[in-house]
Amino acid sequence: MSQIPLGIEEPTAAGPPVYSVSEVTRLLKRYVEGEPLFRYITVCGEISNFKHHSSGHMYFVLKDAQSSIRCVMFRSHNGRLRFLPENGLEVYATGSIGIYETGGLYQLYVEYLEPRGMGDLHLAFQQLKDKLQEEGLFDPARKRSIPFLPRRVGVVTSPTGAAIRDIVSILTRRMPGVDILVAPAQVQGREAAASIVAALEALTQWGEVDVIILGRGGGSLEDLWPFNEELVARAVYACPVPIISAVGHETDITICDFVADLRAPTPSGAAELAVPVTADLQAGLGEMETRLHRALLRGCQHKRERITHLGRMLKSYSPDDMIRQKRQRLDELTPRLLSAVQRHVASEKRELEMVVQRLDNLSPLSVLTRGYAIARDSVSMAPIVSVTQANTGMGVDVLLQDGILQVEVRHVEKGGNHRQALAPNAGEEGED
Repeated sequence: MSQIPLGIEEPTAAGPPVYSVSEVTRLLKRYVEGEPLFRYITVCGEISNFKHHSSGHMYFVLKDAQSSIRCVMFRSHNGRLRFLPENGLEVYATGSIGIYETGGLYQLYVEYLEPRGMGDLHLAFQQLKDKLQEEGLFDPARKRSIPFLPRRVGVVTSPTGAAIRDIVSILTRRMPGVDILVAPAQVQGREAAASIVAALEALTQWGEVDVIILGRGGGSLEDLWPFNEELVARAVYACPVPIISAVGHETDITICDFVADLRAPTPSGAAELAVPVTADLQAGLGEMETRLHRALLRGCQHKRERITHLGRMLKSYSPDDMIRQKRQRLDELTPRLLSAVQRHVASEKRELEMVVQRLDNLSPLSVLTRGYAIARDSVSMAPIVSVTQANTGMGVDVLLQDGILQVEVRHVEKGGNHRQALAPNAGEEGED
């Protein structure tokens, strides 16, 4: 163990040496920083009062139930962190203990920081996932559908890996005529994220592709980590072309899987999702052609039947047909009308004859035929129905059935027995 150097000031006769505050702090700094135990030590505690300074340095306090220690992690060390320290997070901090002379405080100069109970990669994954999800990068409503028949498929992956061989083989087998444009990219290592972003930008600007497959073969979490970088996730989100994420195996989940428009379990599965099978399409088209042909035949037959039905209806409502119908009906009704007219005329004729007969019976002329006569004034032609109308010497016309007698009244006799006068004709009248 290092010994504290004494005697910075010579002792005086009055007592032991006297030290300034700075000198005591410096003595402690030499002792603490000279102690091998404090040169590389790991401290476990909970982060509090965390501050990421604009200079890039991180300042925080590690505490437990009884005590706390100030910590600083300079930019040269925290640049390698995969996660973002935050208050309340329990961590293992590894570094050296020293004394900050200006404040006279001892603190831990952290070189390595790891979450307690969870690896730094797992924590970084969850932190970025929560952040991007809150921003809406995973929203299903923004995801685009993959084109059914892409003309050109873009692929971002390593040009030497097994993934590219599988993708190209399956694409050409399923759709022989599809164009495949590969944008080579590093898919592992510190420079991989920037390489992937550059490949995506190149495809979208110059590739004229309809869909992009982004992925690589399987590997450890560290191997797949470029696809968990925020830089790559935002590039996938901003890409105007639909992207299929195909990173690792089916059990591997990356941030790109959440941001992409479609996730495939493997690169081979991405190729199957990107294009349909041409043979299946041709078979489907043949079946559809057959069904369409049958449907057209049924449609034409239906239309012909409909036209025939409408023709019959039109014929039934045709003026020519109606005229023919009316003419035939007229021919049928004409005899009936003539017969009805004849019956009516005959009936009227009989009625007229009866009326004439009654008129004849009531006519004065018919009375003359039975031996009676009508007397009238020869001058005024007025009928004489009473002897009071006649005077001696008066001219009287006597109307008989076969002529007129012009006589002169010689004598007027009032009263008389008419029944005796008519007796000779009474029998005849009774017979009538």
